[in-house]
Amino acid sequence: MKQWTKEVEIDAPNEKVWKYFDGSLENMQKIMPQVVANTSKKITEDKVGSVFVQKHRGGKRVMEYEVETLEYVDIADEKKMKVGFTLANMFDITARYELIRLNDKKTSFKYTATNLPLKWFLKLILLFASDKVVVEFVQRVKRVAESEN
Repeated sequence: MKQWTKEVEIDAPNEKVWKYFDGSLENMQKIMPQVVANTSKKITEDKVGSVFVQKHRGGKRVMEYEVETLEYVDIADEKKMKVGFTLANMFDITARYELIRLNDKKTSFKYTATNLPLKWFLKLILLFASDKVVVEFVQRVKRVAESEN
């Protein structure tokens, strides 16, 4: 398994940043433009165990997968969500988003992604994988949240 973590301070209140992760498809697409659909399949009371069917565009191809909420915290000063999904029967992926309120106008955003290959030959490919996608995602969240603040 490979794991990447990046953290950044965002000049926006944590509630405003949180709406991109725990809000409408329109808000989600601002930071994840490749997500073209996100519909609920099963919703639990505490959100953990909820399942969404997401459609993701990669080039001209659209892939569909089920995303399960594995962790969920939504309190005033701390917001966390961890989701997991299997991509093309090749990788088990998790994404963890953590927002900590630093003050009324500043948020610490930490993103952790894990990638577990499900086939032996994919382990070799993962050896050479960089953190480029994770860095770009964290920077996009910062740019979008600050521009809309």
